[in-house]
Amino acid sequence: MDNYYKPSGFGGFSFFPPVIKNLLIINGVVFIITLLMEQLIFNGMPGTYIVNKWLALNPIGEGYNFQVWQLVTYQFIHANFTHILFNMFGLWMFGMEIENIWGSRKFLYFYLLCGVVAGLFNLFLTPLLGAPPAVTVGASGAIYGVLVAFGLFFPNRYIFLYFFIPVKAKYLIGFFVILEFFMVNSGGNVAHLAHLGGAITGLIYILLDSKSDIALKGMFRRNAFRQNTQINPFGKMPNPFKKKPDVDEADYYDLENGTKNITQAEIDEILDKISRSGYQNLTDHEKKILFEASKKMK
Repeated sequence: MDNYYKPSGFGGFSFFPPVIKNLLIINGVVFIITLLMEQLIFNGMPGTYIVNKWLALNPIGEGYNFQVWQLVTYQFIHANFTHILFNMFGLWMFGMEIENIWGSRKFLYFYLLCGVVAGLFNLFLTPLLGAPPAVTVGASGAIYGVLVAFGLFFPNRYIFLYFFIPVKAKYLIGFFVILEFFMVNSGGNVAHLAHLGGAITGLIYILLDSKSDIALKGMFRRNAFRQNTQINPFGKMPNPFKKKPDVDEADYYDLENGTKNITQAEIDEILDKISRSGYQNLTDHEKKILFEASKKMK
C-alpha cells in the first residue's frame, strides 16, 4: 500500500507547502491578468502583444525583444486554461513531497533553476535544429525537473494513469522524458527542448546534491563496492597471523567503534534495500554498517 501515491496531511506533511502554494497563486493571478490584457488596446497594440514582448521568452535575434529577466518571467505565463491547469496540477501532485523533503528555499531554487535552464535549451538549441524562432511561455520546463525529482526519490511509487491504471513512477516519468527526445523535431507549438532542458537539469542537480539520498546513487555505490572487492584476488584468503575472535565477539556489532568483518553478502543486501526503497529507509544499524564498510575502502 505504501507504494501507491497517497499524499497525507498528517505527521508534519503539508498538502500545500509554502512555495507550491505561492507558485499556484502567482501563476493563477498572472493568467487572469493576461486574459484581461487580451481585451485592452495600448497605442493600437493589443495587451497580449505587450505581455509577450516583455515577459514571455523571446528568441535572440533581430526583430525580437529578448531580455535576461524573461528566463524567469516566461515560466509564469501560460497560453490557455488547459496549459496552466496541467502544469499547476503537475507542480502540486509531484512537487509537494519534494518540497516537504527539501524545504521551501531549496525547492524554489531547484524549480526556478530547471525553468531557467529549460529556457536556455530552447533559446540556443532550437536554431541549431533549424526550427523557426518562436516566443515561449509556460512552466513546463520547470515541471519536468520536478517530475524527474519525484521519479528519483520515489521510483516505485504507483501513479494512477487516467485515474485507473497503476504505473510505477520510474516507468511513467521515464516514458515522458524519452518521448520528448523523439518529439524534438515534430513541430507544433510545444517546446520539447525546454522540457528536456528541465528534465536534464533536475537529474544532474539531484545526482550532484550530496544531501539527496536516492536509489540511483545506491546503485553506483553498489558497483563501487563490488569492483573494490574484485581488485585483490587474494582478498578472501585467511590471514594465519590474525587473532581469531571468540564466537560472541565475532557476532557482535559495536556501533560506536566499528563493526565485525563485513561480508559482501551483507553489503549487497543493504544496497539492494537502497535500490528498492531508498537510503532514507535504512535502519541506523544498516547505515552504520555501510558507513564502516566505506571507510575500509579508503
